[in-house]
Amino acid sequence: MSGETAEKILDVTHKLLVDRGFSAFSYADVAEVIQIRKASIHHHFPTKADLVAAVLERHRHRMEQAQAALDQRVSSALDRLKKYVDHWESCIRSMKEPFCIAALMGAELPSLPAEVQAEVEKHFTCLQRWISRTLKEGVKQGTLTLASSSDTEAEVLMAAVHGAMIAARVHHSVSLFKKITTNALQRITSK
Repeated sequence: MSGETAEKILDVTHKLLVDRGFSAFSYADVAEVIQIRKASIHHHFPTKADLVAAVLERHRHRMEQAQAALDQRVSSALDRLKKYVDHWESCIRSMKEPFCIAALMGAELPSLPAEVQAEVEKHFTCLQRWISRTLKEGVKQGTLTLASSSDTEAEVLMAAVHGAMIAARVHHSVSLFKKITTNALQRITSK
């Protein structure tokens, strides 16, 4: 994959995945938005599974870059977790990306092709490791207190954030997302 056309295809597919999910979009939908032929999409991404796996891979790489930037810029582990949550609140508020596509694909996992399932798993593994590492650091800094292992608490926080995305979507309420995630962070914040 290379070039401006491929990037446009990935951008449009990303948005369609968030809006519709895996099964409810086609190459025809992508082609219509970009004003290209379906054959052009097939040139870059031979199958729908290749296309969606590429979108998820790009999403994960961007997440890894954002995590590295947070690790470098923000010394407080608690503040890094707050910025992670704030990122999603901002995305939901602006409707830029009102739902994590990996979480959305996770809900569809049993019906997805193997290569897409693998990318979803890579995303969650990467996110869980970063949150777990950040939680351990927060314990060392004295700003976080964990009731379970950092790995378990990372899964709990991920579930709270992704569940809050669902609640926000269902109830059309950014404030509900904030209420749930604030509570999740307060639960692990040292008093």
